[in-house]
Amino acid sequence: MSIVLMNGEFIPREEAKVDIEDRGYQFGDGIYEVIRVYNGKMFTATQHLERLQTSGEKININITYTVQNLTVLLEELIHRNSLHTGIIYMQFTRGESPRNHAYPIETVPPTFVAYTKELERPVTSLENGVSSITVEDIRWSRCDIKSLNLLGNVMAKQKAVEADCYESIQYRELTVTEGSSSNIWIVKDEVVQTHEANSFILNGITRRKIVDVCQRREITIKEKAFSIEELIDADEVFLSSTTAEVMPIVAINNVPVGSGEVGIITRKLQNYFKEEIFVECGEIE
Repeated sequence: MSIVLMNGEFIPREEAKVDIEDRGYQFGDGIYEVIRVYNGKMFTATQHLERLQTSGEKININITYTVQNLTVLLEELIHRNSLHTGIIYMQFTRGESPRNHAYPIETVPPTFVAYTKELERPVTSLENGVSSITVEDIRWSRCDIKSLNLLGNVMAKQKAVEADCYESIQYRELTVTEGSSSNIWIVKDEVVQTHEANSFILNGITRRKIVDVCQRREITIKEKAFSIEELIDADEVFLSSTTAEVMPIVAINNVPVGSGEVGIITRKLQNYFKEEIFVECGEIE
């Protein structure tokens, strides 16, 4: 039986219900996080939970749980579901209140839900690379907040699915921002580049880890926006996310990236990233 965490209590999944006037359901008024689990252990949990709290602060949702409180609860959730390899999904909404665009009174408590899901590493895609398309970025201008307002992301991902691709690479006025559920990177002349962390992208936890790895491993990195033209002209392209790790992109709009094979720098970063996982969670397949 699957167990979920709801408002601090562990209950069977079939008993987890929210009111029809929960603001997450009616307005997308909430925030969320996804944490990877390897060998039954959370990877980069502190960074994810700190970002969750930051997102809450940005939209004035009062999360009363500390990072330490949440860590203990989520570790127990993993244990109760015997999760080995997968993810934890969690979200906070502004709570249940009669429908009104304005925030409810401060005494309305947020709704907190978390659950686990088994999810293996995408080993074949990591080895061979994936394809992508480019689409216009139609999302709102506060993509730095990991909010429940994901309709633009959903529409972009659907375009990728319809094109038989793994991901959509989004752009605003010919400047690449990020994927529908990932950060986008290019490599040119052995220099790694990704969009700077501002309101047009989500500063991914995997993104942060890759930046740190590059700096420690003396791989030249630039956090600066790049154009569609630079994307197409890149020697290597890859995406990063909690579930995809360091994922090579070998074709964009049916055109090979570079040689059409996984690049040397991308492969190095994949190996370095696996080492980071090993330090926190132990050996992975």
